[in-house]
Amino acid sequence: MEVLEFGTGDIGALDRPVMLVGLEGWFDVASAATQAVTAFISDDHAVTVGSIDPDPFYDFTQQRPHVSIDDDIREIVWPSNDFVLQRNPGHRDVVGLIGVEPHLYWKTYIDAIVTVAEALGCEAVVTVGSGAEAIPHSRTPPVTGSTANAELARSLGLVAPSYQGITGVVGVLQAELEARQIPSVSLRVGIPHYLRNAEHPQATAALVRHLSHVLGVPSTTDFSDQINSWRDVHDEIAENDEQLKMYVQLLEAEFDRRAESQIPSADDLGSAFEVGRALRLIGQVGGVDLDVETSSANCRPRHQSSNASVRD
Repeated sequence: MEVLEFGTGDIGALDRPVMLVGLEGWFDVASAATQAVTAFISDDHAVTVGSIDPDPFYDFTQQRPHVSIDDDIREIVWPSNDFVLQRNPGHRDVVGLIGVEPHLYWKTYIDAIVTVAEALGCEAVVTVGSGAEAIPHSRTPPVTGSTANAELARSLGLVAPSYQGITGVVGVLQAELEARQIPSVSLRVGIPHYLRNAEHPQATAALVRHLSHVLGVPSTTDFSDQINSWRDVHDEIAENDEQLKMYVQLLEAEFDRRAESQIPSADDLGSAFEVGRALRLIGQVGGVDLDVETSSANCRPRHQSSNASVRD
């Protein structure tokens, strides 16, 4: 069963590419993760270089397609999982996957992602997510980073993942990347649990800011107006609900107390990437001898075949 439409024939050499993955679903509360990925692959020069066929992966009674009408022509829009290449002159290239967490055949789905990452010579894979937490909307939400690679954890001041329990496809993807010795990092932003059904531009902006450090790629997306409007609305809601107001004040006090402790965050990750130490380590871990001093060196795809497919 072929599920991957992808070929490297017309792509050419890439500049130190990194894959960025954000999936709608369990690990995308308030759509913060997928919107953060979009911020890095949304300009006019971004091109789709591959896609995963949705047909085997979804229960369409749960993830239903949509109908659109354009010029009186009806079209069925299925869940999409597209690999989008964003070239960034002067900075590293980004291969973004914005998709929908599958219901079925997770291993096959993950094989497709890894196939593209390896074929394009991606130096690392960064997954992003957002989850509900007991934090106030009036504070900048925390972004934390982790890696299952012990060397990266020591070098970047991160902790290994400590969560135990049910997981999503991103967790399984991270485990598979580790097994295949592909360097990977996971970034996660917190969402106030009492606002989990609303979009959260402040959380998206926090993720984008940390990703810019990690990737070494600037983002031109300005969230200021969205954040101000969003905060005004929710401040007013809290002000007019005495119980909610008291609860937010409790969350603020606890948040401020915890903020005083020195907990490694994605800022540490970004700083290390910027000075090249992490890139050197990534090259060693991934089996590639990277010359960090030559930051403009191109990274060519490892596989030059015209087509690549994943079979179940």
